[in-house]
Amino acid sequence: MLRRALLAAASLAFLAPAIAAVKPSPGSLADLYQSVFVTSGTGEANRIPGFRQTLEDVLVKVSGDPRLIGDPRIDGLKTKAAELATSFTYLDLYSGRPLHDEQGSYDRPHYLTVDYDPAKIDAALHDLGLKPWTGDRPKLAVFLVVDHYGRRYLVTADDPRDAAMNEAFAAASVRYGLPMTFPPAALLADAALTPDSLPQAVDLTALAAKAGGALPLAGTLLFSDHEHGWIADWYLSTETGRHHWQVRGVNFDTAFRDAILGAAQVLSGNGEPGDVTPSR
Repeated sequence: MLRRALLAAASLAFLAPAIAAVKPSPGSLADLYQSVFVTSGTGEANRIPGFRQTLEDVLVKVSGDPRLIGDPRIDGLKTKAAELATSFTYLDLYSGRPLHDEQGSYDRPHYLTVDYDPAKIDAALHDLGLKPWTGDRPKLAVFLVVDHYGRRYLVTADDPRDAAMNEAFAAASVRYGLPMTFPPAALLADAALTPDSLPQAVDLTALAAKAGGALPLAGTLLFSDHEHGWIADWYLSTETGRHHWQVRGVNFDTAFRDAILGAAQVLSGNGEPGDVTPSR
């Protein structure tokens, strides 16, 4: 399907230490018409792919429709992404660090932050037969069981073990404009929720509210040698019922992007998310 290309892409793991060192990272859930891309240096050659990717991200974020990812209908828009932007800025991820012996500013990693014109983005979506998702964007309370070679546990907001997963889910949340939170460990303990009981827990709405969320998103994350990565199943409970989708053979960053994208698709009224098995 159209979003496989993005979901199958490897994360920029070699930049993770640099990105983590810049706090807070640019972008927020309030900036639906803004997107951020990590680029090497500030030259135009590296800026062009940044504009292309940020435009796609903004179209998806504003509409809530992940089917735009990789959609050839937006290829023409990507070539003139700069014309749809109102401004762009750079932030050096290595700010304050001296240059290496042969390193110039051309290859230092930067955040490229692009702001797009809301009227132009809305018009582009209209031309694609879509519309902006102007309704409320409810915060998701994520109840996630991880199974890594038989070691099973619930991800929480306050366990240092879960810091990387918390950060990856938060990054997906900002990228696609849908707020989320993990519950604290004490809340799960008080509710007697365990890795064994979560999959059978049908109604998590009250617990989601206690965690600061509006809707519960339950998930399981199973590592599979056969799939060369994680198998993630997601279950979103809404007034219209329980919605399920799956992604297989991915890293957890990609699995969490799939969670946010699938939830956004349902909540924005753009249909049901499909299962994804990335090609290798």
